[in-house]
Amino acid sequence: MAVDATLPKIAGDARPLRVMFLDLNAYFASVEQEERPELRGRPIAVVPLMADSTFVIAASYEAKRFGVKTGTRVGDARNLCPGIELVQARPPLYVHYHRRVLDVVETVLPIDKVCSIDEMRFRLLGKERDPEQALELARRMKAALAEHVGPCMTASIGLAPNAFLAKVATDLQKPDGLVMIQAHELPDRLRGLKLTEFAGINRRMEVRLQASGIFTSDEMLAASAADLARAFGSITGERWWFLLRGYEVDFEARDNQSLGHSHVLAPELRTEQGARDVLLRLAQKATARLRANGFWASGMAITVRGKKRHWHTHTRLPPTQDSITVTERLLELWRDHDFDVPQMVGITFTEIATAEAITPSLFEPTVDRSKLSHAVDRVNQKFGKNSVFLAGIEQTRATADEKIAFNKTWLFSEGKDDNVWPDTFRGNPRGPSEEGADLVDEWDEPAT
Repeated sequence: MAVDATLPKIAGDARPLRVMFLDLNAYFASVEQEERPELRGRPIAVVPLMADSTFVIAASYEAKRFGVKTGTRVGDARNLCPGIELVQARPPLYVHYHRRVLDVVETVLPIDKVCSIDEMRFRLLGKERDPEQALELARRMKAALAEHVGPCMTASIGLAPNAFLAKVATDLQKPDGLVMIQAHELPDRLRGLKLTEFAGINRRMEVRLQASGIFTSDEMLAASAADLARAFGSITGERWWFLLRGYEVDFEARDNQSLGHSHVLAPELRTEQGARDVLLRLAQKATARLRANGFWASGMAITVRGKKRHWHTHTRLPPTQDSITVTERLLELWRDHDFDVPQMVGITFTEIATAEAITPSLFEPTVDRSKLSHAVDRVNQKFGKNSVFLAGIEQTRATADEKIAFNKTWLFSEGKDDNVWPDTFRGNPRGPSEEGADLVDEWDEPAT
C-alpha cells in the first residue's frame, strides 16, 4: 500500500504494549463523595450553580443509572432522578485532589503525560510491556489510589500498543475497569463499537464519515488509508488507519489559537445589565490570562446565549493584552446586541501571538495600557484578587470563578490566595494515614 510522503514516521513495525492510560471515574462527583461520606452510595450531580436551567457537569454512577449524565439540564436531572443531590462545584478542591493523585500514581509508574484533570498516561518500558507485568502494574495503581487517595477514587485503566487505543480501552469498561488490547487482536477487537466511542469522533465528525459511506466501526476498519483520508477530509484519516492497528504515530503539537472564558449567568443576572456586567468581568479575567502567558490578541468574539435568541459578534483588535482597550471595544459592540433572556455569556480572543510575533499599533495606546494592566496585576498578586479593578465590574467582580475545562489541570490565579485550597487532605494535615503521610506535598501555592 502506498503511503503519503507527508505521513509522520512510524516507530517500527513491532507493536508491543507501550502505553497505560488512566481515566478517573466520574471524577468531580467522586471527589465530592470522598470528601463527604454522607454522599457515598447516593445519586449526586455536580453543577456550576444552583439553578434548574443550568447543566450537570459531573454525575455519580448512582445518578448515571437513572440517565443523568454530563450535559443533562438540572431540571431534567431532577425529573429523571427525584432523589438526586445537587452539589455546587468546588474547582480548587478538584485541583487539590488531582495533585494528590499525581503523587500517588507516580509511586507505581512515572507519568508520561497529564492529559486532563482526570486522565493521564504512562509509558511501559522493558519488562513492563509483558502482558502479565502490565496488568499487575495496573492493579497496583488501583490499589494505591484506593489506599492513599480514597475508596471512592476508582479509575478505568487501558493497556495498548499506543495511547489512542489505550484511551479507547478505558471506555470499554466503566467504572473501575481494566482492559488490555494487544496487537494480535487488532483491528478485530474494535469491531462493533459505535463511531463516537473512538476519542476524536464527535457527532459532527460522525456525520462527515457517514457522508463518505462509513456508518459503523466495521466499515471504518475495512477502509484503506486513502479512503479514510478522503472521509476525514485530511491526512488525519491516514494516521487513523495506523492508530487503529496499534502503530505509534506522532502528531505535531498545535500552537495556541484562542483563549477565552464563558459563564452561566445566575438567575438574578439574567438581564441585559447583568449580561453586560459579567462580560466586562470576563474581559478583565481573560486579559489577565493573556498577560500572564505573554500573549497578545488581534481578534475578539463575544457570545450571549439567550433563552430563544442568541447574539454573536466578532471584531478585529489592534494587537492588545490590556483590559482598557478590550473593555472599550466590548462596549462599542454592545450597542448592537440582540438577544432575549440571557443565560450564558462568553468572550474569546483569537489570533493569539507572543510579543515577538506582533507589530504594535502606531495609533492605539495598547503598549502603554499593557504596562498599566501589568501594574494592576502585580498589585492584585500582592494584596489579593480584585484589590484593583475597573469600575464597570463593581457589581460582578465576585462572579465568574475559575472553572476546569476538560484539558485543564490547574486554575488561573487573579491575585494572592485566589483558588487556594487549605494544605490538608480530607481534613487531615498529615495525609490519609501515617503510612501515606510522606506522600503529602506542599499545595498551598496558587496555580500560575
